[in-house]
Amino acid sequence: MAARLNPLDLYDVRSLLSDEERMVQDSVARFTDEKVLPIIGDCFDQGRFPTELIPGIAGLGLLGATIPEQYGGAGMSSVCYGLICQELERGDSGLRSFASVQSSLCMYPIFAYGSEEQKQRYLPKMAAGQIIGCFGLTEPHGGSDPANMKTVAKRDGDDWVLNGAKMWITNGNLAHIAIVWAQTDDGIRGFIVPTDTKGFTAQEVHKKMSLRASVTSALFLDDVRLPGDAILPNVKGLKGPLGCLTQARYGITWGPIGAAQACLKEALDYTAERVLFGRSVNSNQAVQLKLADMARRITTAQLLSLQLGRLKDAGLMQPTQVSLAKWNNVRMAIDIARECRDVLGGAGITTEHAAIRHALNLESVITYEGTETVHKLVVGRELTGINAF
Repeated sequence: MAARLNPLDLYDVRSLLSDEERMVQDSVARFTDEKVLPIIGDCFDQGRFPTELIPGIAGLGLLGATIPEQYGGAGMSSVCYGLICQELERGDSGLRSFASVQSSLCMYPIFAYGSEEQKQRYLPKMAAGQIIGCFGLTEPHGGSDPANMKTVAKRDGDDWVLNGAKMWITNGNLAHIAIVWAQTDDGIRGFIVPTDTKGFTAQEVHKKMSLRASVTSALFLDDVRLPGDAILPNVKGLKGPLGCLTQARYGITWGPIGAAQACLKEALDYTAERVLFGRSVNSNQAVQLKLADMARRITTAQLLSLQLGRLKDAGLMQPTQVSLAKWNNVRMAIDIARECRDVLGGAGITTEHAAIRHALNLESVITYEGTETVHKLVVGRELTGINAF
């Protein structure tokens, strides 16, 4: 008789991973089980990011995981990075957001667009969690239109002077440096801004109902004076920040798989133990149909992200492919989280269970780094050759 399938991995996607990839997944899974899950519900309730987890995250090599070892990174594959995101988000989207911003939106632009001196100065300490970064692109009025940027950087002798504001910035009040994108006479450029610079202010956003275990901030730059070497020298124009977003969106295609798996696991356990009308809840057809549909969606997302990771590691990944996976996988996860909340009945509305927390968090994940509508239009443009933005 054939062994039962893993309900969270019906197609045995794990068998397609290398030994290194499985080892990375297992180590992050243990960290999530042992360090994250026991505290994350309370952190969400309290609106607190668990800074005490940063040394452990850094110690596992999860910050800048794909950055070469010569700059303090772990030199891992893109698939390894995806699995890191998946297992962290199985704990909470806020924790994965922290790692995504540090790795893909802050360390990546320094590695890809920075000078050798900038790489040596910042990347090893960022990998060790000693320097935390944030990414200043989105502006209060801008949203999905980053080209409509009002933040400006002007030359003043050898220095740069920055003025403007950024909004919805993860890690803003934790950060020691901000990667800020600004309009210059030479187009959009990126700057490394120490957050203790005079004129720089970070203001934390409160009253959030999503990503409560994450720091979200507004950034204000009032005549922030930087030396000439604060600029990222090797990129000009929107392709700089958009290149960073492609890196981060790739990780986001993996993260919600973990959130969805956490919700399905919870629903499976709950419906097996809960007895109504003389039988377990999971013996009802209506419940089994819901659980089966969740497994179908998760399996599709797993295969999508794995193939995307293989393409990325082969240097063949295209932004449209990332948009398709981000759209599909986050929609998958938010639908599953909501459905699991319903399956849990009244118990599903409390943060003693994970479903409502993941459902609320995913409201942010489906919005940031390209809304679902934006990613649909990216795919539509690829199919038709017509820009409908």
